[in-house]
This record gives sequence, C-alpha cells and structure tokens, in this order.
Amino acid sequence: MPGVKGEGGEDEDTIGIYVGGRNLDGDRHGEGWAVLPNGDFYQGCYCRGMRNGKGLYVFKNGARYEGEWRRAMKYGVGHMTYPDGSRYEGDWRYDLKQGFGAYYYPNGDIYEGAWFKGRRHGLGTYFFAEYQVKFMGTWVDGVMYGPGQIIYPRVRFHGSWLKGLPKGPGCFVFDTNCMQHGFYELIKDPKLEEFGEGEEEKEDKEQKEEKLGEGEEEIEIDETLGKIAVWRARSVTAYMPEYLPPEPVPLPIHDSLPSLSHESVTTELLQFEPPSVASEHEGGDDNDSWLLHRQQFLEEPERKE
Repeated sequence: MPGVKGEGGEDEDTIGIYVGGRNLDGDRHGEGWAVLPNGDFYQGCYCRGMRNGKGLYVFKNGARYEGEWRRAMKYGVGHMTYPDGSRYEGDWRYDLKQGFGAYYYPNGDIYEGAWFKGRRHGLGTYFFAEYQVKFMGTWVDGVMYGPGQIIYPRVRFHGSWLKGLPKGPGCFVFDTNCMQHGFYELIKDPKLEEFGEGEEEKEDKEQKEEKLGEGEEEIEIDETLGKIAVWRARSVTAYMPEYLPPEPVPLPIHDSLPSLSHESVTTELLQFEPPSVASEHEGGDDNDSWLLHRQQFLEEPERKE
C-alpha cells in the first residue's frame, strides 16, 4: 500500500511539530510525540533523531501502526490497521511484513503463516470466508505453490499447486473413510478460446521457442496462463495414510539484507501492553491466537534440530 512505509527526516527540527525529549546533540531522543508536515502523527520512542522502540503512528489516510520501530522503520512485532478495515498482526522487517503474521481481510478472509518481503511466502493457512474453505500449504511470492491441502466441510483434497492452480497427482479424502485418487490436469480455458485467445497464446509460445533457437537466454513460460485445472479420477480405496501425497515443508529463506542492531532507550512513561498469549480456553481473546501460532512457528525449527 503506497504511503504506508515509515518516513525519515524527523531529525530536522525546522519542519513539523515535536514535543518530547532530546539528547545533548539536540536530536529527538526518548519519549515524545510529533505531527509531521504531511499530517501524520507519531507518539512513542526516539533514538538519535529517529523512531526507535515502541510507538504509535497514525497516517492521515486513517491507517495506523502500533508496535516496534528501528531506525524509523517498522521492525519487530506490530499491528497495522488499513483504511479499508483490513489489519495485519505479526512480524516486520524494513517496513515490510516478514516472519510470521496474520492478515485479516475486509471480506472475512484470513491468512495466517509465513511472510517474506511483504508477501505470503512459506507455510501458511488461508481461510476463504465466502466458501468456508481453508487452504493449508506452501506459498511462493504470494501464490499457492507446492504441496498443500484444501479442507471443505466434509472432504479434503491433498495435492500440489502451481501458481495458484492444483496440478498433478492427488487424492480426495471423504468423511466416509474412503479416498478417491487421480490427478489435476491443466487445459486451455474454453471461455478464452471462444474469443480467439487460445490462438494468440500459441503464437506467443512459438515466438519464444524461435528466440531460444537463436541463442537468446531461456524465457520462462507460464504453464498456467489461460489454463484451468480439471480433475481426472482414477480409483477409489479405503483410507490409507501411506497413500497421501507429501506434506508441505518450510521454505528456505535467503535474505541478503542484514539485521538491524537493536538500539533503543529506556522509557517509563509510555506503556504499550503486549497482547495475551493465553488460549481461548484459558480466557484469551480469539484475536490473539496468531501469537500462539507464531510461537509454534518460531519453535518448530528448534525441535527439528
């Protein structure tokens, strides 16, 4: 969302309004609040002229972020509420969602799982409110990709996805304790062929093949472009776990950006109460369940080691 990233420039005393502590160099340091020239508002901690520590930032468009900052960027754990009513609760790095977090969409959909550089990436669960269906599996760059399963009210599908579409072998498991085996095949969307788009796609593929023949670098062809997934059933058996496809596993993360060293100041006046991590059976709020899942997400690699 444009305009939501943390802005710098607060060390310039000649712009905006600031009330709070300063260090010996005159930089904003400690606790304070500021009204930025663009109309945004911040109340929280500063360190050497930059937002650092815990703080509340209210954007003039109605969005608001409450959580941890480092060097004027959202970094750590925080809650972000957007103008459309959606909200994100979880980890941040360099002003981007990264780590574990839960995103609540205006239409009732919920994603809970891994994020990388602002996109769904890794193991995650997406609940589709309109259809009361849940996907549990792997995400790559914001789309379903790799092993996973879709849970319907009385049946679940185990299989694999390619750029958001099921593809390859899989099985449906019914609550009657039986399994239907088969595979998903990607075929051309008949609706697109009616308008002649299938022919254009064929010509585009031929042009790419010609370029490869001329010695140019290999161009990745999107297998899902203009395709739909069709299920081909093959057999039905009693439920046997050994027939299930491989389960999704966490994705390796290669981040070239270094971690910011923690630098903050001791504060006493501002109190930001951390959310409870108690389960709903212990009297905790349902909205804090993501914290329990975050703990499991962070502890899982340690168990495997």
